[in-house]
Amino acid sequence: MADNGQTGLACRLRAAGVPLGELFSFVSSLYFRGKLSYAKAFAAPPPTVSGSFVITSDAGLLPPDTLVTLDRVRQIAANDIDPGNPKYRDPLCRDCHALSDILKDTGEVVLLGSIATAKYVEPLLEIFRERLLFPSDFVGRGDMSRGGLMLRCVDAHKELEYVPVLNATLHGAKPPKLLPAVRNPVKVSVLSPAPAR
Repeated sequence: MADNGQTGLACRLRAAGVPLGELFSFVSSLYFRGKLSYAKAFAAPPPTVSGSFVITSDAGLLPPDTLVTLDRVRQIAANDIDPGNPKYRDPLCRDCHALSDILKDTGEVVLLGSIATAKYVEPLLEIFRERLLFPSDFVGRGDMSRGGLMLRCVDAHKELEYVPVLNATLHGAKPPKLLPAVRNPVKVSVLSPAPAR
């Protein structure tokens, strides 16, 4: 955010901008990177709509590839994410209604975030009702554990089970810690030259 930041990301942010998803992945590292990777791997949107959206403090839902500049990030940071704040809630509800109209009665919306806080759940639930789902394995997990879980699911090509947010158990016992991620060994192929004739 500093005007004199010299990292590649800082320089791009001050110039043409960076994708919102990349910026949030930098800011919250494992957690948002897990969300973004998971959404890319498992979203199944209709052809006319993005497969994932980021909730913003003042612009409703934005696709993660939306370019943001430093000035735009400062505007986002200056607004409170609070369901009682119309600058946050009105654009979010507008975009949720539009998305609901596109999805009709059969489309589902998966919240990849905390369901134990009203700031996200309250406005989304008001519009999507029983179509708002979340991964049941999120209950009892902290941010970093959820991020790690989503990255492991992407690596394993295994989608989580979802349950409706409506009437869900929002708090539960802390699940066991995730086992360390198993990484496939790096492989490099070395090709011999074509035989001489």
